[in-house]
Amino acid sequence: MNKTAIKNFAIWARRELIEKVTKKAKIYGIEKDKEMKEMDTAHNGQVLTSDDKKARRILIEKIDKDGFDETIEEVAYTWFNRFIAIRFMEVNGYIPSHIRVFTSENNEFEPQILSEAIHIDLPGLDKSKVLELYNAGNKEEELFNYLFITQCNALNEVLPGMFQKLNDYTELLLPDGLLRDDSVIDVMISEIPEEDWKEQVQIIGWLYQYYNEEIKAEVINVTKRKNIEKKDIPAATQIFTTDWVVRYIVDNSLGKYWIERNPGSDLKEKLEFFIVPKNGEIEYIDEKIEPRDLRILDNCVGSGHFPLYEFDVLMEIYKECGYREREAAEYILRENLYGLDIDERARQLAYFSLMMKARSYSRRILNKGIEPHIYAIPDSNNIDRKYFEIFGNSLAVEEKEEARKSIEKLLATFKDGKNYGSILKVEKVDFELCRKYIEDMDGGQIDLFTYNFDEFQKEIKNIIDVTEVMTMKYDIVATNPPYLNRMNGQLNEYVNKNYRDYKTDLFSVFMYRNFDFCKPNGYSGFMTPNVWMFLKSYEELRKFIVENKSIDSLIQIAKGAFFQEATVDVIAFVFKNLTSNTPGKYIRLEEFKGGMEVQKEKVLEAIENPHCGYFYETNTDNFLKIPGMPIVYWASDSIIKDFEVGILMEEVLDVRQGLATADNNRFLRLWYEVEQEKSKFDSKNAEDLIESKKKWVPYNKGGQRRQWYGNYDYIVNWENDGVEIKNFKDSKGKLRSRPQNTGYYFKEAITWSDITSGKFAIRYRMPGGIHDVKGMSAFYTGKENLKYILGLMSTPIANHIFKMLNPTISLQVGDFKNFPVIKVDALMEKKVMNVSNENIYLSKQDWDMHETSWDFQKSPLLSNKVDGRVETAYESYKGEVNERFAKLKENEEELNRMFIEIYGLEDELTPEVSDRDITVAKIFDNKKDIDDEIKGNKYVMTREDVVKNFLSYFIGCAMGRYSLDEEGLVFAGGEFDLSKYTIFKADGDGILPITDQEYFEDDIVELFVKFLKITFGEEHLNENLDFIASELKGKKSDSSRERIRNYFLNDFYKDHCKIYQKLPIYWQYDSGNNDACRGLFYLHRYDKDMFARIRIKYIFEVQDRYKQDLVRVEDTIAKSSGSKKIELQKRADELKKKIIESQQFEEKVQHIADSYIEIDLDDGVKENYKIFKDVLAKI
Repeated sequence: MNKTAIKNFAIWARRELIEKVTKKAKIYGIEKDKEMKEMDTAHNGQVLTSDDKKARRILIEKIDKDGFDETIEEVAYTWFNRFIAIRFMEVNGYIPSHIRVFTSENNEFEPQILSEAIHIDLPGLDKSKVLELYNAGNKEEELFNYLFITQCNALNEVLPGMFQKLNDYTELLLPDGLLRDDSVIDVMISEIPEEDWKEQVQIIGWLYQYYNEEIKAEVINVTKRKNIEKKDIPAATQIFTTDWVVRYIVDNSLGKYWIERNPGSDLKEKLEFFIVPKNGEIEYIDEKIEPRDLRILDNCVGSGHFPLYEFDVLMEIYKECGYREREAAEYILRENLYGLDIDERARQLAYFSLMMKARSYSRRILNKGIEPHIYAIPDSNNIDRKYFEIFGNSLAVEEKEEARKSIEKLLATFKDGKNYGSILKVEKVDFELCRKYIEDMDGGQIDLFTYNFDEFQKEIKNIIDVTEVMTMKYDIVATNPPYLNRMNGQLNEYVNKNYRDYKTDLFSVFMYRNFDFCKPNGYSGFMTPNVWMFLKSYEELRKFIVENKSIDSLIQIAKGAFFQEATVDVIAFVFKNLTSNTPGKYIRLEEFKGGMEVQKEKVLEAIENPHCGYFYETNTDNFLKIPGMPIVYWASDSIIKDFEVGILMEEVLDVRQGLATADNNRFLRLWYEVEQEKSKFDSKNAEDLIESKKKWVPYNKGGQRRQWYGNYDYIVNWENDGVEIKNFKDSKGKLRSRPQNTGYYFKEAITWSDITSGKFAIRYRMPGGIHDVKGMSAFYTGKENLKYILGLMSTPIANHIFKMLNPTISLQVGDFKNFPVIKVDALMEKKVMNVSNENIYLSKQDWDMHETSWDFQKSPLLSNKVDGRVETAYESYKGEVNERFAKLKENEEELNRMFIEIYGLEDELTPEVSDRDITVAKIFDNKKDIDDEIKGNKYVMTREDVVKNFLSYFIGCAMGRYSLDEEGLVFAGGEFDLSKYTIFKADGDGILPITDQEYFEDDIVELFVKFLKITFGEEHLNENLDFIASELKGKKSDSSRERIRNYFLNDFYKDHCKIYQKLPIYWQYDSGNNDACRGLFYLHRYDKDMFARIRIKYIFEVQDRYKQDLVRVEDTIAKSSGSKKIELQKRADELKKKIIESQQFEEKVQHIADSYIEIDLDDGVKENYKIFKDVLAKI
C-alpha cells in the first residue's frame, strides 16, 4: 500500500473540496460573514427551483446554527467519504448494479455509469431525465452529477449506515467540475494505484486519518497551551493503529481467549503475532464456548481497524467449528463485534469498512439488512422532548411512564456525551420496553408536530442501543484510546469526579474504564504511550493493575519508532482481567532504532526465538518490590534483590527540589554579567547574605552533563532574603514564584539535572548557593556521607537503575529518593569518599582553567611556562590536562568495580568507562587526531582552542578584567584602579580598536606582541607568533601578524560570544560589512561617555587615516601599471567604501553619544545590548 500517495491525496483532497464547496456556496449567494438574502437566480444564471430554494434556506439555517466553516467542512467530508467508499466498491465489484461510477472497466477515468446511462436501473432514477441529459450532448457533467447522487441514495438501501439520504443542501453543494482533469475524482484514480483498493479495506482508515491530518495539526498548534474543546477531541486524538500492532493485540486477546479454551484448535498456527511462553506450554482453561458466544468491543473504534482484523480471526474460528463463510459473516456482524466512537464520520467509515469486509466473505450480505453494532456516542443536548406524547400509544400507563422515565434518564446521562465518550458511566434500563415505547406511535397525533419527529425517534433509538452496548460485558476489549492530557473544563471535572486516581491522561482513564467492560476472565488490549509504566503521576493506575489484574503480554516499542504517525513513544499490551501467577511475556525493542516496520521484524524474531535476549518473562508480583511499582519487566533478580536489601535514598539524604522563580529572564543572570561587588559566592546562610548587603548568589540550574564539579554558571537575585522573588505575583495577585525548601538554601549538596536524555551525571555543590527546581539536590549534615553517595551515584549503577525507575528524559525527585542504597563497612565507605574527594578536586581544576569560572586564576599557558616558548607551555599544559583526564577515568573505573560487586551486577554492567563519558577536558593537537571513542565528548579541546583561549586572556588583560600583577578576576565593575596593572598596562579607556592596518598606538596586534614579549620574553617572539598564527585561519602568504590581525578583525567576537553563551562581556562596535570602524570595549568599564570617546578618539581618527591613505594610494596609482595598478585600485575602492561607511556610522554613534546613556549591569547583557544594537555587532 502506497501510504505516501494516500496521504498526499487525502490532505490535498480536503483543501480542494473545501475550496470547491465554498465556491459552490458562493454561487448561491452564501459567503462567510455576509448577509444571505433571498434569491431567485444563482450567480451563475441558474434559475432556482422551489427545491433549490428550500435547500438553500436549510443550508442558511445550518450555517446560523453551526457556523460557516463547520458546515462547509461537513459537506466536504461527506463528499469525500462517498468518493472513497464508491471507489472501493467499484474496484472490488461490490456495487449492486456492477457498473463502475468513476472509471471504465479498464480503470480509465471514463465513468462506466455515463456510457451505460440509458441502460442503468437504479431505485429512484428518473429515466426520462437521464435520456434528456444523455441526448443533449453537452450536459455530460450534469448527467454524471445526477447519476452519482442517485447512486449514493440507492446505496442507502444496502448500506444505510454509510449512505444516509443526502440533505438537500449537501446535494446543492456538490462540487462542480468532477469530470475534469485534476478533479478530486481524477486525482484519486490516478494517484492511488488500483491495487491499493483491492480487498484492502484498511485504505479507508488511512484515508480518514490523513484527511484529518491538517485539522489535527491546527487543533494541536492552536491549543498547544490550552485545553482541547469537545468539538476538537476527535481531530486531536484519532490515530490509525499500525497494522501489526492491531494483529498482535487481537492475536493475544481474542486469539488467545479461544485457543486456551480449545486445546485442539489450529488457530495459533494462523496467528503470526501469537506469543507463547518460553517453555512453549500454553495454559488451557476447562471451559467450552461457541463462536457465537464471543463478544468483542472496541470503544474507540475510529475507522474500524481492530474490528476488521477481529473479523478475520473470528472467521477462522467459525470455519474450524464447521461454519460456512457466508453464515459466519452474518453471525460476526450480528453477534460478535461491537464498536463505539464519539465521531460520526469515524462511525460511518468503520461501519462501511466492516460491511465491505463481510462482503468479501459473503456476496449477498448487503441484501440481508444487517446493521453492525457500530455506534456514535450521542449528545442529547438538543433533543426536543415535545415528541414524547406521540410514542408508547398502546403501552399500559405504568409501562409508558417507566419507559419515559428511563429515556429521560438516558437523555440526562448523554448530555454532552461526545465530550466524554465511552468513559461515561451508564446504568441499565429495560431496553426492550424502551424500544417498544419509541416504536409505538400514535399516528393521529403526528400531524400536530413538526415534520422531523422521525429524527427524534432515530436519536432515541441510537441512545438506547449505545447504552445497551455500554452496559454489556465483553470477552475481549481491544482499542487504541485517545491520548489527551489537556482536557476541557467539563471533561476534566467529570474525570476528576469519576476517575480521580487515573486522571493524568485520557488514555489512562480508558485503561481503567475498559476493565469494567471486560468479563472477569477476559482480555483487554491497548496501544498507549509508555509513560504509565514509569511516571509517578500514573502510580495509582499501576498499583490497581499490579494488585488486581495481570499483564499477559507487552511490547515496548523503541523511542521515536511511532513518530511518523504521532510524536509519542508507545507500547502495545494485553491485560487479563484477573490476577494470575503466570509470568507475563514482554518484548523490549529499545535497542532497535527505526520505524514501525523495523519493530515488526524484531517482534517476529522474538516470537520465533524467545531466547533472543530481548524477550522477558516475569511475575507481576516483582513490580511490588520496587518503589512506585514501575513496570520494569527486564529488571534482573540481582536488581530486585538490591531493592529488597537496600535502604531507600530518602532515608539517607534529604532530596529536595529548589526555587522556581517563574521568570528566569528577570531574576537570573550568568555570573559574569553583573558587577562582581554585588555578588556573594560563599554565603553561609540567609542572614550572612543579608548582612553582606549583596544581591546575587550562585544558582544551581542543571546545565549540560557534568560529573563531580562544575556548571557554576548562573546567579540569582536573592537580595534581602529574596524579597522580590517571594513577592512576585501575577496581575490577579496570585504568587507566581515557588521559593520552596528555603531551609536548604546555601547548604552543601550533591546535584543533578532532571533532564537526562544522556547518561545520568551528578556533581558536588559547594555551600553558598540556591538550587533550582530543575537542578535538583540532595543534602546531608555529614559531609563524608554526602561524598560517599556522590561516589555511588557517579557509577553506571545509577544510570542502570534510573532507566528502570524512569526511562523518560525527565528524572524526578521521587526517582532519586527511590534509589536503593546498600550499606557497606566503614573501610569501604572511607575508600569511596577518598576517591570522590580526589575526583571533585580534579574536576574543579578542570573547571577553573576556563575564564568562565569565577575561580579562574590566569591562562593555563602561563601556569605551564617552561621556557620562553609558547609551544613548550602548550605541551606542558596538554600533558597536565590529559594526565588529569586519565586519572579521573582510572578513579571512575575503580568506583565502578567496587559498586558493581556490591550490587551484584557483574553480569549486567562492566567497570570500563568510555572516554566519551569523562566530563573533563582532553587535548588533541588537531581535530583529525581525535579518537573515535571520544568523539561527541563536549569537553574535548584542540591546540586551536588553547591558542584562542590565550588570545581571549590577552584581551581580558588589555581591558583590565585580568592583570599580570595578580591572579584571578581583578576588575568587573566599580572604580577602576590603573595601579593594579604595572607589568602589563591595561588600556586606559577600555577600548581596543580593530583595523586592517596599524593605525593606532593601541593597535590590537602590536598590543598583543607587547603582551607576548612580557609573558614569554623576546628571544622566541617570532617563533611564538608563528606558533599562535598557525592555529588561525589565513592565506599561506599571510605573515603571522596578519593572521592574528585577521582573527581579531573577523573571528574573535564570534568565538567570544560562543564561549559566553551569546552574552558577551567585551562588546564589539561595528560599522558594517566594510570593516571601517570596529573595536572592542569592556562592558564593566562602560560609562555614559563611552561612545563619545569612541567617536572622538577612534572614529574621527580612523576617518583621517583612511583619507590620508586614499591620497597616497591614488598618487601611486598614477605612477603604476599592470597588476600593481589593479591591486592599488582595489585598495582605493576599499578605502572609499570605508570612508562612506565610517561617516554613516559616526552619525549613529553621535546620536548615542549625545544621549549620555547610563546602563544598569543588573539588567543583564541581553537587555543592555538592545539599547545599542544599531552600533554593535549582531550576536
